Amino acid sequence: MATVVPTSEEDPALAVVRFTADLAWADAGPEIAEPQVTRLCVEAQESMVMGRWLDLASLMLTSADLVFSKVSDKDLECIFTVICNLASKLENADDELEVAKLISTKISQQPNDKPAIRLKILFNLYNLLAGPDSRFFVYMQALNLALSGRVTDHITPSFKKIDSLLKEWNIGVKDQRNLFLTIANVLKENKSSEKDSFKFLTKYLATFSGEDSYIMGEAKEEAVRAIIEFVKAPDMFQCDLFGLPAVGQLEKDAKYALVYQLLNIFLTQRLDAYLEFQAANSTLMKSYGLVHEDCITKMRLMSLVDLGSNESGQIPYDHIKDTLRINDDEVELWVVKAITAKLIECKMDQMNQVVIVSRCTERIFGQHQWQSLRSKLATWRGNVASLISTIQANKVVEEGSQAMQGMAIR
Repeated sequence: MATVVPTSEEDPALAVVRFTADLAWADAGPEIAEPQVTRLCVEAQESMVMGRWLDLASLMLTSADLVFSKVSDKDLECIFTVICNLASKLENADDELEVAKLISTKISQQPNDKPAIRLKILFNLYNLLAGPDSRFFVYMQALNLALSGRVTDHITPSFKKIDSLLKEWNIGVKDQRNLFLTIANVLKENKSSEKDSFKFLTKYLATFSGEDSYIMGEAKEEAVRAIIEFVKAPDMFQCDLFGLPAVGQLEKDAKYALVYQLLNIFLTQRLDAYLEFQAANSTLMKSYGLVHEDCITKMRLMSLVDLGSNESGQIPYDHIKDTLRINDDEVELWVVKAITAKLIECKMDQMNQVVIVSRCTERIFGQHQWQSLRSKLATWRGNVASLISTIQANKVVEEGSQAMQGMAIR
């Protein structure tokens, strides 16, 4: 297969037009093909002379799109590198955005046809752009292409830099919502990234605050999704959903009030409350794909965490047995499970049949938890101050004693 090799005698853009036009019209025969190729080259030259880069990009993309399946990946990269480079010729940000939209939209139209190479082309285009608006638009196109073409592994590394990218793009709330939700959907495709998906879904919901009911209503479905994902996740025991207005609106919603109630149980109550809820709403639970046995396991761990948070540092074995509804010989097993999940730090006093808790994970971190932390910090500060005073007093006594001994020797 021939490869595009620009020479000093012909502009690279014109070489690409000629190359793609030849391929596009190859099956028509020379009588028809030659005039068409000549016409396209003339149009391209006119656009270049007049500086009509948007028209030139449109012309080049039409031919390039026709030969996408006829050339190698290497040739495609070469062709689209030249096309994408047109964006760097534009000094006006609005013009650059128009060209970026034209190129990226064309590339993204068939996400299942060579998606990896299409994504690579979009990355190359992104790096050639100067304007933040243009860059953000192309990045969103890349996200959607990765999702539709199932090549999400190629774009997920960029999520680690999303905070710095947000500063660079300086986008509004609406664009932020679109970004966070799309990233959450991309990560959801990767089973090993469920926690990260939940994090970006929470970021999306956090952008809704103080809007009218119509705007808030846009977030209802995703708020429900976040709750269900949290309840299903076997390794998530803490979240910030409770304080989000987008989630709070579900409390009195005719359709989703029970879902909010379920979240309330998992974040603030114990196993008995869940069992009562499940008995009355088993059909609802099944409709969301929630497995009763998995929910019991999670609620037992969260109930044990709640016991550690509310007791005075010690939890009797009997209390654990009754709260978790387990047998005597299962108590230590569940304590070990909670330790393994890093939910609590404790020691088991088998002689006295109590668990001595030194640290416990909070299921939610609200006003009460801040007050508790403030109280603990004040206590620690007092203890440290007392310790320092004691050390200083002992030092004074010791220095005085040494001085007296020195006088006695003389």
